[in-house]
Amino acid sequence: MTAEIKPATLDHSSHDEFTDYYAEKSVRPEQLRHFRSVQSAILRILGERNAAERKYDVLDVGCNAGGQCTVWVESGHRVHGIDINQPLLELAKKRASDAGHKIDYRLGTATDLPWPNESMDICIALELLEHVADWEKCLREFARVLRKGGAMFLSTSNFLCPVQEEFTLPGYSWYPGFLKRHFERLATTSQPELANHAKYPAINWFSPYGLRAELARKGFDSLDRFDLVDVEQKGAAAKMVLASVHALPPLRFLAHVCTPGTIVLGIKS
Repeated sequence: MTAEIKPATLDHSSHDEFTDYYAEKSVRPEQLRHFRSVQSAILRILGERNAAERKYDVLDVGCNAGGQCTVWVESGHRVHGIDINQPLLELAKKRASDAGHKIDYRLGTATDLPWPNESMDICIALELLEHVADWEKCLREFARVLRKGGAMFLSTSNFLCPVQEEFTLPGYSWYPGFLKRHFERLATTSQPELANHAKYPAINWFSPYGLRAELARKGFDSLDRFDLVDVEQKGAAAKMVLASVHALPPLRFLAHVCTPGTIVLGIKS
């Protein structure tokens, strides 16, 4: 959601338009449903590996105004959140205090997490990696703080799909690199509206295949968005479509091309 470019140039401020937008978006019913669907997918996968129900140490990196953290703390988990955007983090703290929730919120950077090795069971990073120049260091940090058997849930950009929400430009995912760099410069100088007033606009573009390969190199077994679907909750037609996507690699590729965003869940071996 919100992140940084380089540690040497950290900016904890925020455009008012950006803060106001995410303050309002984070409490929308549809956004809360999304947060709960993320939680459900993670718990379902972890539940297959744990015989008994348990409460987890959960870290939300790029926690924004605290919506995802609230969903987890309300379920009784031990919750930690970090963000570079100070106005949104202060709002998250206020909301937690008003609701009587105990959440460990920190102002900081995704490339230098202030928690010890193997201290978390779950690490969530929603719409974060695309904004961080050293995204590989982010993954190393996420892996460092996760315990063995822990889950890393990532959602980020998808260059396979022309539909995206990072820039107010049609088909931006498919723009050549030099053109992307041009609009990135404009978004951070004279035209912040191009990137929805984000201080750190998207600069990285991933695919589910590339991100899963990266996690494999770091010792994670991973699943993509189609593996995470709870098939038992689907009707007969949807089950048939999902079965075809799972069985036929070309159809799976086409499905990714038609789906904005990359979603990957990795389990630390």
